[in-house]
Amino acid sequence: MGPLVVCLVICAAVTAATWIASLVTREYSWVDRIWSVVPVAYVWVFAVSGGFDARLVLMAVLVTLWGIRLTVNFARKGGYRPGGEDYRWAVLRGRMAPWQFQLFNLLFISIYQNALILLFCLPALTVYAAGPTPLGAWDVVLAIVFLAFLAGETVADHQQWVFHRWKAAERAAGRVPRPGFLQTGLFRVSRHPNFFFEQAQWWVFYGFAVAATGVWLHWTIAGALLLTLLFIGSTAFTESISRSRYPDYDAYRARTSAIVPWFPRSHATAGERTA
Repeated sequence: MGPLVVCLVICAAVTAATWIASLVTREYSWVDRIWSVVPVAYVWVFAVSGGFDARLVLMAVLVTLWGIRLTVNFARKGGYRPGGEDYRWAVLRGRMAPWQFQLFNLLFISIYQNALILLFCLPALTVYAAGPTPLGAWDVVLAIVFLAFLAGETVADHQQWVFHRWKAAERAAGRVPRPGFLQTGLFRVSRHPNFFFEQAQWWVFYGFAVAATGVWLHWTIAGALLLTLLFIGSTAFTESISRSRYPDYDAYRARTSAIVPWFPRSHATAGERTA
């Protein structure tokens, strides 16, 4: 079988497994639990099938580093433990009839998201189809930028982790955490810096398809594009929850860029806590 067929078989098996697991456990974050693992497998399938071509191996190593970082972060937040479901699914279940949510679970959570995971890995298919070519300066630049974005996401996630541990300690001590949401560090220049860095890495990953072919536009750009659209929807949904919980969230929104890090429109308030 060609590498694309192998990846399609893996995708079909994982899709079925995550859907069945959600029905059995009544938890709906199984795709989240494989999100950082399956892309590593997909890209290494292309690297092995391509005879360990240098560019494909470089892409696979970068995605492996991405997967390790995301897996560690997800694990320390309890994502792999029973009951580690994304809190947003519970909110969404409360807004839907049971049959509507089950249809959403099948079509969007299980099928669409697994298809999307495969899609944003498919620049490796473009590189594989182009055949072996020597690594060049653009490959080095892309690798450095990818690692820079990886480091940025690591910092953002760590700042968020430290902040939520502080919130938990405050509640355990019988105090109400003030502020209730993170507004400092990287979160001073972007409301969702981890979202920004995550998307940016996959756009850089697509850049290797351009480096391999010298052609700017390939259909495999669809994965990065659809991932960005997913994050736009996820951001809107997440912020609707935050706005309902925190009366001062709108003021934060007014002064802070949504995704792309940028200078805040006013100075942070004195009550904000440094992460």
